[in-house]
Amino acid sequence: EVQLVESGGGLVQAGGSLRLSCLLSGFTIDRYTIGWFRQAPGKGREGVSCITTSDGTTWYADSVRGRLTISSDSAKNAVFLQMISLEPEDTAVYFCATRDDPDCSDYVEDYTSWGQGTQVTVSS
Repeated sequence: EVQLVESGGGLVQAGGSLRLSCLLSGFTIDRYTIGWFRQAPGKGREGVSCITTSDGTTWYADSVRGRLTISSDSAKNAVFLQMISLEPEDTAVYFCATRDDPDCSDYVEDYTSWGQGTQVTVSS
């Protein structure tokens, strides 16, 4: 069974930093693309970053480029999202998800397995 567990969310002031973790089980991340999405209250789920773990190719949404860094650790079967210079607009539930294709995508429909999410709240 494929399982993804996010952690690392919390409450932080504007300008602060957080590091989100996505621990995966039931498969090896080297075969997958792993994406990070977020969903703010009253809004749809949007892609913010993804990584193709086989070759390290990454993608970032324009709204987060330069502030978020995605990385993976095959030994831990985990993917991380380092977030700096956080803004109140970054407040959302953050999800990681898997895609059985070696190309990044920011479409929710392209991902098959999802974690339960971790809440990130940025105060002004």
